[in-house]
Amino acid sequence: MPEPDAGARSPRQPTIRDVAERAGVSKSLVSLVLRDAPHVSDARRMVVLEAIAELGYKPNAHARGLSRTKSDTIGVLLNDLRNPWFVDVLEALTATLHASGLSPVLADSYTDQRVGRRSVEAMVQQGIDGLVVVGTTPEFEAIQAAAEVIPVVLAGTRDPKLPNVDIVVNDDAAGARAATQHLIDLGHTHIAHLSGPGEIGQLRLAGFREAMIDAGLDPEEFAETGGMSEESGYAASRRLLVRRKRPTGIFAFNDIAAIGALSAAADQGLHVPSDLSVVGYDNTYLSRIRHLSLTSVDNGNFAIGVQAGRFLAERLEAPVQLQRIHLVPATLEVRGSTAAPPAGK
Repeated sequence: MPEPDAGARSPRQPTIRDVAERAGVSKSLVSLVLRDAPHVSDARRMVVLEAIAELGYKPNAHARGLSRTKSDTIGVLLNDLRNPWFVDVLEALTATLHASGLSPVLADSYTDQRVGRRSVEAMVQQGIDGLVVVGTTPEFEAIQAAAEVIPVVLAGTRDPKLPNVDIVVNDDAAGARAATQHLIDLGHTHIAHLSGPGEIGQLRLAGFREAMIDAGLDPEEFAETGGMSEESGYAASRRLLVRRKRPTGIFAFNDIAAIGALSAAADQGLHVPSDLSVVGYDNTYLSRIRHLSLTSVDNGNFAIGVQAGRFLAERLEAPVQLQRIHLVPATLEVRGSTAAPPAGK
């Protein structure tokens, strides 16, 4: 009788990743089905169960036990730590989470994407109990997959659009109207808006357009995409300021882009605010630096962080509930970067 081949390998046992690929879903959703979680649709549950049956997958009992263990850690995904607005929100968010006995784990979407790291997926696999997304990031699919498994709260962004995900944002349209109206009240008629990304960018653009149209002014005359960075704000402002007919006022998507506008004005030999008025958004510590003295919309950074932390803690106690949207009022902080336009402009 032939002896068994010592070098022969037993067939590889299917893994949770194999099940996810066969079902066309995330690994997180497979884990949710294995835990018999209540907030998975019957259709998606059936797809996963069919894949498990086809592959003959047998979940590891020890791993299943671990998956039920709470870690008391919350993932916090920031769009870009270089923007001081995120630091302001983070201060309030972390304090609120700590008060609830929760520990934040931070990830920087901008840095992680540059090095090919899948930050959201990694945090979910490490066992976070919930996720707070701060600012608009491009990781929509990963956030959607996470929301199928754990509570998710969006802070300072409305993207991606997902059911049962709470949103804490500033009243962006009202804030943009206030910023634009301030320039109009000073006598400016040639006003540019450096628009930004996502639904937040669309709301700020809508507020700008509404104020301009109500004043009988053309919102398209100096339309530019300004982005969220100093570099993009500088490039957009320079395109405007080298034109023969240039704006006398610029309302930027955020403070960082507004600082780019200040640099572009300086490079063109223009003085702020006597030649050009500039308004930012977010009222970060940069706007309060004395030699910048940037007029900016305060969007309630601290209040956004606090409420996002509260929503997340409440979601951990009651995961299945309708979406809640909390609007934080916007106020305009007038400083030294705005004044009446030059005579005859």
